[in-house]
Amino acid sequence: MLYFMIMCFLWAAIGIISRIAMAVMKDNWNKWETTKAYKEKKPLWIYIVCIVGLILIALTWYIYIVYSIPYGWILGTLISLTGIKILTLMFNYNKFQEFLHATLYNPKKMLRLNISVIILSLILIAFGIWLY
Repeated sequence: MLYFMIMCFLWAAIGIISRIAMAVMKDNWNKWETTKAYKEKKPLWIYIVCIVGLILIALTWYIYIVYSIPYGWILGTLISLTGIKILTLMFNYNKFQEFLHATLYNPKKMLRLNISVIILSLILIAFGIWLY
């Protein structure tokens, strides 16, 4: 249960902190993402983060199955959905960059993304407090 609680709070913190950074940095955030974080040539850090992400997906399901964590399948499913981004980053980086540019420079898409991330973060906090 502690693992699931920590994952909820950690994932929520990343979501909230990144939205705050976006609000503070404004256009500099877009510039940083497109020229530093996700530059044209795939950076090494992406491989490392993707491998860690795949390990976390597997570990989450392992802990859920072995220790029969109540409602563990919910977080397992949510974390598994991040596999879409992981696999896109690993095997279709150019498509991810297209998505990134299309989203970063479209205020409506960014607003929808930010609202979605904040809602997901709040749900994860609630899960961490009351579910796990």
